[in-house]
Amino acid sequence: MADERGSNACVKSIGYSIASPLLFVCLLSAAATAAPPSWGGYARDGQHTALSNVASQPINRILWHTPVDLRPQYSGSDLLIHYGSALITGANTIIVPVKTGTLEGFRVEARRAADGVRIWKRSSDYKLPPHDWTPSFAPTISALGKLWYPGGGGTVWSRTNPDGRLGAKTQRWAFYGSSAYRAHRRVYRQNVFINTPLSSDGAGTVYFGFQVIGATPVNLSSGIARLTDAGIGSWVSAATAAGDPAITKVAHNSAPALSLDGSKLYVAVSQGDGLGSAPGYLLELDSTSLATVNKVRLTDPASGLDAALHDDGTASPTVGPDGDVYFGVLENPFPSHNDRGWLLHFDAALNPKPFAGSFGWDDTASIVPSTMVPSYSGVSTYLLMTKYNNYAGIGGDGVNRLAVLDPNDSMLDAISGATVMKEILTVAGVTPDPEFTPTFPNAVREWCINTAAVDPIGKAVLANSEDGKLYRWDMASGTLAQTLVLTPGLGEAYTPTLIGPDGAVYAINNGTLFAVGQ
Repeated sequence: MADERGSNACVKSIGYSIASPLLFVCLLSAAATAAPPSWGGYARDGQHTALSNVASQPINRILWHTPVDLRPQYSGSDLLIHYGSALITGANTIIVPVKTGTLEGFRVEARRAADGVRIWKRSSDYKLPPHDWTPSFAPTISALGKLWYPGGGGTVWSRTNPDGRLGAKTQRWAFYGSSAYRAHRRVYRQNVFINTPLSSDGAGTVYFGFQVIGATPVNLSSGIARLTDAGIGSWVSAATAAGDPAITKVAHNSAPALSLDGSKLYVAVSQGDGLGSAPGYLLELDSTSLATVNKVRLTDPASGLDAALHDDGTASPTVGPDGDVYFGVLENPFPSHNDRGWLLHFDAALNPKPFAGSFGWDDTASIVPSTMVPSYSGVSTYLLMTKYNNYAGIGGDGVNRLAVLDPNDSMLDAISGATVMKEILTVAGVTPDPEFTPTFPNAVREWCINTAAVDPIGKAVLANSEDGKLYRWDMASGTLAQTLVLTPGLGEAYTPTLIGPDGAVYAINNGTLFAVGQ
């Protein structure tokens, strides 16, 4: 096993036998100084850039695969669940969040990147908040190398040494006080639920949204929580942070994002109940005190009405290299923009900037350095990659695309007539969608990503489709240069794609995580 080889190396370094207590001191010390993660959370980093720092391998074959859902619940031919992103440690161990039961039951597994062999597994008592589409169970690896994953009652588990079985320490933390949780476990487990992916900063602090549906002894209200690496917790209610008593919670599945220097936290809050769409705000909080620094009411750029945050979505803020913030919303009135929503654009202080992107409701924009696109001749130092579906049957023609957009240049939107971000590159899916082709002859299967992996070295974007295939979109040629079949395909909620430190590509399709390479 990989952890046994690591143990032997530690033994040799201190000169003691495998049974020596000093071995565990060595292991714990190694865990405390673990390398930063290679892919630490949703869309890789605290800014959600999805930018790889290594070249991706050619997607020639499936290297290994493992289920992320042991009991998938299909709705006809659809799978309406958001799976948490796999994570990758600095030592190239793959951390896989897994749904184990029909409606509940979750665990995290560690697997060797080379062959997918499981190193260890650990169950969680995490419970889902009220929902329509199943929300994500989404852990993070902090910059200090510690794994954090959601638990029951709004608690979070931490695990040192995520690369090995031995020398790991697992603890439960409650942001409202571990003693309070222990005194009233049943109450908190019935009423408090983590409802976003966990995000972490450079100091090892973890942030997340939580929903409260009943009374608790410490009088919690739905809001935003913070846990330091030492387990010291604090929180603020969503309504207080927004300065609006109508606000009920953080938007489901919307991972908090951090400013470039880590001093600010961007969080989306809404009036939702977990079962539909509702208006809301994007907040800028002080990442230490959780005090509100700035806020903006989210509006539809075409109608001027309140935009909607949908709890079936996974749109999370993206912070660009210049500090600008991007966030996706659903249009109002619906479906005036063919159910595409908008990608709103703000400066670091949440002042609106001129152009929205023409898709956004269930997508997190990925950063594309402009040097990746040889044909680009504009002035922006970076571009945005986004899903660009145009849903048949909801006003669209079914020609579902991916797009690279210029956040600082504009064009007229063919659907609404509004001024939107300029399309630099687009590419349509290739697999006809038989559900719609009788009426819409050019309809193709949807792109099913909520965050795509970007390879600046190889000048490519790696993206997943509902046709069951993984694609390499080459930025030089503008074509889908490589295709690999993962499954026969099905309608599914959107999934993340990522790149490991050895260039292996990871994608989820039909409840399975696939490792892909050459």
